[in-house]
Amino acid sequence: MKIAITRLAGKEENDAARCNAFGHTSEAVSPLRAEVYADQIEAFVQAVTEGQFDCLFFTSALPAQLIGPHLNTWPRVVAIGPTTAATLQQHGIPAETLSMFYSREFVPYLGSWISMKTIGIPRADVPNQALLDSITGAGGIPREFRCYGLVKTGEPLQTADAGAILFTSAMSYREARWTPRPDLLVGAIGEVTADAVRAGGTPVDVIGDGSLEGFLTALNRFIEERS
Repeated sequence: MKIAITRLAGKEENDAARCNAFGHTSEAVSPLRAEVYADQIEAFVQAVTEGQFDCLFFTSALPAQLIGPHLNTWPRVVAIGPTTAATLQQHGIPAETLSMFYSREFVPYLGSWISMKTIGIPRADVPNQALLDSITGAGGIPREFRCYGLVKTGEPLQTADAGAILFTSAMSYREARWTPRPDLLVGAIGEVTADAVRAGGTPVDVIGDGSLEGFLTALNRFIEERS
């Protein structure tokens, strides 16, 4: 099956190989593009260099890609998933990886260690107050650097020859221009995205665990059960 995957333009990485391993093909469709904030990246790198943080939390691969080449020193580093961790490792930065693909797992992962620790978070210019509140509630000190914005492309998503569309974030669904079809399976990368899709009035056929591999596993199970 061909899967149309919502990705930032040019950020489809190794989606094709990962889908192929599960017997599918893929095509990136881009409802959003990244607008990089160079001043925020510079400010974050400077703060890391000056030792202002006890821990860095990378919530996606793009900030890891933008910031990794500029870091020569770092404190404890946590990545939200293996793709983000691998991006950091490409720049020689070892990272611990959350067992689940949700930022809400960050504070439970650190446990009592987080108390009185300053956490540097380079991320998109999209609110995540729940993460900040959870860090503060556990006694930590969050410092968020919004290193890039997400701008809608306005381009209709090309799904005519796809058997499924995978929304990889709530915003990618909300900003997408696409045409539902009865035979087009609708997928969500994880629970948070699925909630946004359903809230928009679109039924969700397949929900992953927050990772592409988790979605592909769920998709194959769905196809097998439907057959």
